[in-house]
Amino acid sequence: MTAPPAELAARPGAFDPARALALAARTFEIEAAALRALSSRQGEGFTRAVEAMLRCRGRTVVMGMGKSGHVGRKIAATLASTGTPAFFVHPAEASHGDLGMVTPGDVVLAISNSGESEELAAILPAVRRVGVTLVAMTGREDSSLARHADIVL
Repeated sequence: MTAPPAELAARPGAFDPARALALAARTFEIEAAALRALSSRQGEGFTRAVEAMLRCRGRTVVMGMGKSGHVGRKIAATLASTGTPAFFVHPAEASHGDLGMVTPGDVVLAISNSGESEELAAILPAVRRVGVTLVAMTGREDSSLARHADIVL
């Protein structure tokens, strides 16, 4: 790593490499602690979701809005790159025809922190009618998404 230009380092309020490294280290510590805490919160829902995806004869379809959608796209890409047929469907697009890509026998992983995303809530009844296993990844076990799901994470 090279030092910043002298004129940048000399300016008040300028970039401080030592501070940036300290902030990065602290961020990594926070994220590592969060992952350690998450491992103790896994249980039957997690194992049921894994089993559903392993037994799935269709595809794993991941859905989510906003930040959950960004995370969902990455999950779908990771699953696909490791041999699990998977893709992402945007919930708003699903209500305008893309739900047709979801077929009986698929597993749908729907992600919403609140579990109350309007776009997801609007398509949940139709998703259930297709005949899929619905896995909800949500921060609220009492949410609409969780109530519709077969499995809740």
